[in-house]
This record gives sequence, structure tokens and C-alpha cells, in this order.
Amino acid sequence: MTVSAAKRTIEAIWRMESPKLIAGLARMVRDVGLAEDFAQDALVIAMEKWPELGIPDNPGAWLMTAAKRRALDYLRRSKLRERKYEEIGKGGAMFAEDDINLTAIDGEIDDDLLRLIFTTCHPALSRDARVALTLRVLGGLTTDEIARAFHVAESTIAQRIVRAKKTLSAERAGFEAPTGEELHARLAVVLEVIYLMFNEGYSATSGGSWIRPTLCQEALRLGRILTEIAPRESEVHGLTALMEIQSSRFRARTDAEGNPVLLLDQNRALWDHLLIRRGLAAIERAQSLGQLLGPYALQASIAACHARAGTAEETNWPRIAALYEALLRTQPSPIIALNRAVAIGMAFGPEYGLQLVDELSNEPSLIVYSQLPSARGDLLAKLGRMEEAREQFEHAASLTRNERERQQLEKRAKACAALEEHGEGGNPS
Repeated sequence: MTVSAAKRTIEAIWRMESPKLIAGLARMVRDVGLAEDFAQDALVIAMEKWPELGIPDNPGAWLMTAAKRRALDYLRRSKLRERKYEEIGKGGAMFAEDDINLTAIDGEIDDDLLRLIFTTCHPALSRDARVALTLRVLGGLTTDEIARAFHVAESTIAQRIVRAKKTLSAERAGFEAPTGEELHARLAVVLEVIYLMFNEGYSATSGGSWIRPTLCQEALRLGRILTEIAPRESEVHGLTALMEIQSSRFRARTDAEGNPVLLLDQNRALWDHLLIRRGLAAIERAQSLGQLLGPYALQASIAACHARAGTAEETNWPRIAALYEALLRTQPSPIIALNRAVAIGMAFGPEYGLQLVDELSNEPSLIVYSQLPSARGDLLAKLGRMEEAREQFEHAASLTRNERERQQLEKRAKACAALEEHGEGGNPS
């Protein structure tokens, strides 16, 4: 394996394993910032050794072993050594040298991930700081990716993350999932974090892959655990329902080469109907609690409309438009308004949709959002205005950071140009 190929492999492994490493280390040293430092140390060691020695059979265990050794060295040097070892003697959650398993990852890491989410969603942090820190540590997102999700400058996100780590360290935040009122107080932010994690996996902000299934699977697993911890919270079931249904489409979302396949063009026979049934059951649980449906349950209801349609033509677009209207009232957002405009265009004609999309064209938060010109291009193409559609798809391609999405948008632009040249209308999907 060449050095460059090994580096790419290590980076892919790191994306998958880093949340588990940091979660396990945070439980040991009770400090998220230190845990991330130790995990990064292990990554540096891997970058040095693996190109020469080869990728280990169990790279996650290898990284955990290296990181644990760093953590143990730190504890040995720490001025707080006596207090830490006293905690060990009292049965605390710290670890001693004999406890370190150098051949396998701790069996409790799965639980550690959820505990880490509740730790990074500590009430001492602002909402934005909680979300940014959790996405960085747990989701493995770069500061640039998080900045794009928030539509703010990368430096702003970097500062939030640094301050959040310092605050948690100063607060000596406990590494346990809270209960009762404390759990309820943190739950909304925890749900938002899991939702953003899933979204990044479902449509990657940047890079050469359209989707990151591992990130989606982790978000869905955490959502399922939350339904057991907070069974009376309708939004917990709503978010889990949304992730179940969206996950059902993975096999149909890309072609054999990994290129994106639009929802209306997907082979629905490839959808996972077990996940769809799980999602529909979760929606029913959310509705049975007698609470007003929140943003996640409403989005799950929209996803259910697609899931229930045997073909694209059978999709109940008027109901989807109505659900987006309800969602917009519950959670006002330019992006939701854009999705509502697209749904209205599908339900009542592209002229209506285009009018609504054009009303959003000067919205500051959408200026660099590739989906705005992409949606406008799609509506223009449906109206047979191919030259304008081509320009919109080209503009959308210039905005996206995802290589697969860029290629798809450029392909659609070329299809518009070809139809314009031959004087044809239609939708170049």
C-alpha cells in the first residue's frame, strides 16, 4: 500500500472510530478536551506506523490501546495522581493500569457515546456551543462542515468549541446521562445534535462521498436508545421515526458508481421495508402520546408520505405541502420555507413553486446554499425554460462542497443545454 493510500485509509478509519475513542477516554479522564487530545495522539502514532507496518486487523482497538497508554502516562504525571487513584480505590469510573485491555475496545463504549452527548450538552454551555462541540467530537465533523451547517464563519465555530471545552473542564462536568428534570432540560439539544449528525451522514457537506452511512447508523442507534430512556417524549419517537424512514432509502440513493439518485428517480424496490415499518410504528407512538407534533414528528410524517407511495407518481404532494406549512409555523426557517415551496410546486404546479422560491432569493442564509439554485433550476426545467435552468444548475454546482453533488448538478446543467439546443422541454432528472 502506498503512503498516500494508507493515509486515506487511516483518515477513513479515524472518521469511524474517533467518536468511540473520545467517548471511552472521556469516561476515564473526565475531560472532553483531554480525551480528544489523547485520541489525536493515537492518530498521529498511526500515521507514523501504519504506512510502514500495515493496517492492523482491528484498527479501532489499536487506536484505543495507543490512546489509553497516553492517558495513563498523563495520570502518572498529573499533580492530581493521588486523588485520581483514591477514586479508583473507592470504585469510581477511573481506571488502573491492570484494567487496560490492550487487545480490545471496552464493551461499554456504546453507552459511553450517549453519556458523552449529554456531557457536551451541559447546561453551562450555550445552545450553539453544545451543538458545535458535540458535532465536532461525536460526529467527527470538521469546523468548516459545522460552520456550513450553522451558516456562520469557520472562526466562529472554532472559538465556540475551544470555549466549550474550557467551560466543561472548569465545571468538572459529570460523565453520566442525567435523569428526571435534568434529562428533560438537555433533551432538546441532544435531539438536535443527533439530528444534525444524521443529516451530515445522509447528505455529506463535503468530500467524495454522497452519504456517510456509518454516521447515520450511529445517530439512529442513539435515537433508539433515547426512546427507551425517554419513552414519554413524542419528539424522541418522532426523530427516531424520521431516521428509520430516511435510512430505508440508502441502497437506492446512489447508483453503482456512488453517484446520487434523486428521490423521485429511486428504485423503491430497494428501499428497506423493515426500516419503513419501524419508522411508521415510531410515528404512531409519537401520536399516541397526545402531545402536539413537534418538528421531528412533522418531518417524519413527511418522510412517511414518500414511504407509503408505491411509485413517485402516487406521492401525496398536497399533504406534504400541508405538513411543510405546519412545520414552518412550528419552526420558522428559510430552508423549511424552500422545501415548502418545492412541495407546493409539486402539488399545484411549478409556476406556484417558482414564485415562492424567487421570494427567498435574497434570504442571506440561503445565498451560498446550493439547494436554492438547484430547486429553482428544477422548477424552471419543468416550465421548459432550459437556458435559465442550466444557469441555475451551474450556479448550484459552484456552491456545493460535495464532489458527487457537484457532478450531478453539472450533469443536469448539460442535460438542460442539450434540450435547449434541440428545442425540447421537460425535466432533465
